[in-house]
Amino acid sequence: MSNGRTGGGHQDFRRVVVAAAVGNVIEWYDFYIFGSLGALLAAKFFAGSNPAIEFLKTMVIFSAGFLIRPVGALLFGWLGDRAGRKVTFMVTLMGMGIGTAVIGLVPTYASIGLSAAFILLLLRLIQGLCLGGEYGGAITYVAEHTPDDKRGLYTGILNTSPTIGIIVSLVVVIGIESLMGKEAFEAWGWRIPFLISFFLVMIAGYIRLSLQETPVFMEIRSKGRQTKNPWKEAFLSANLRYVLIASVMVFGEGVVWYSSQYWTYFFLQKGAGMDLITASWIIGLGLLLGTPTLVFFGWLSDRLGRKPVLLAGLLLPALLYYPLFNWLASVTVKGQENYAIAVIIVAILVSFVGMVYGPIGAFLAEFFPSRIRYTSVSVPYHIGNGWGGGLVPTITYASFIAHGSLGQALIYPIVVPAICFVILLFIMPETHKISIWDAERQRAV
Repeated sequence: MSNGRTGGGHQDFRRVVVAAAVGNVIEWYDFYIFGSLGALLAAKFFAGSNPAIEFLKTMVIFSAGFLIRPVGALLFGWLGDRAGRKVTFMVTLMGMGIGTAVIGLVPTYASIGLSAAFILLLLRLIQGLCLGGEYGGAITYVAEHTPDDKRGLYTGILNTSPTIGIIVSLVVVIGIESLMGKEAFEAWGWRIPFLISFFLVMIAGYIRLSLQETPVFMEIRSKGRQTKNPWKEAFLSANLRYVLIASVMVFGEGVVWYSSQYWTYFFLQKGAGMDLITASWIIGLGLLLGTPTLVFFGWLSDRLGRKPVLLAGLLLPALLYYPLFNWLASVTVKGQENYAIAVIIVAILVSFVGMVYGPIGAFLAEFFPSRIRYTSVSVPYHIGNGWGGGLVPTITYASFIAHGSLGQALIYPIVVPAICFVILLFIMPETHKISIWDAERQRAV
């Protein structure tokens, strides 16, 4: 195995990052195409006279896919630490793709009644279960190939993949609706983005099949150091303290992630009253401008350390969300629209994501020992992102329709990162000088 400065030598780590990212892009396209079409799905799978309530029901199903992700993290984390990194994220990729594609085939409420909503919920749970094992696999796979002094940079590149997945989903929705026309798209064309995921996942699976196992895991396996019980070593040992610290960090990161670049999408449609296409253009362009910050802040964390960058990414949103969202509301008022400024505001919001999400993969990989890394990374990540971040659309939208107040809707996105910042300021260690290549030097569990 290579030393800590050069990374794994058996396959080029740049190709590793690209291959892992391509699969990740497609998996997140699958996951977020549901959210992109949330308003339309509400009309198709529920019956009622109040569109706001039906949309909220759809957001509950959307959130269910997040809430089950820690269960997937437990299951696939165990498999990843026992059977290997590569085989596990191949399984999650296939499950995710099938779960998404079948949504495009489900009959609507008009055809089979309430059963349609239950089938949709089941498929959403399959999506969330498989995604619970995806991130831990992808980030562990990349981290166990890259050199110590560039881990933030390359995992930052990988972490652009969810955002790119959202952009791809927006492009697909805009393209198909523009080609078909709004009436045909709402009648049956909405199914096409879901069906496309089947072919995309086949492409990603083919790319990932060309990858080898990580050098870190191969060394562990060759020396007979594989864990017999990842759950016991991760959660019934001194490692639990580190899992809890990581969970607090990722909880705050998840709220920032979904508030900045996902709830914004709902806000433009439901708060500002924009049509799907206009909102998609603004979010898509804002994401394109802001996404490079994930790479920049990942790189910066290689120089300054993970902790200062991550903490800044919690503090700034807590301070600036209210004025920024108010500003966004003011430039999207009908008759006074300034879409260029709206795009810039979205890009600023996405830069907050860059601060917390760019370095998070390197931080998590360095924080845990190799033999239980898959499990230890996956569970706190999906507790934080699945429960903390995943609840953002439901909580903020429910507050918004209940009170009609932007300030009320932003309480959760502001308070949670602020609390996490205060806690982590005192208990979060620095990790960027830890070498994951020296297995003997890593802390015992």
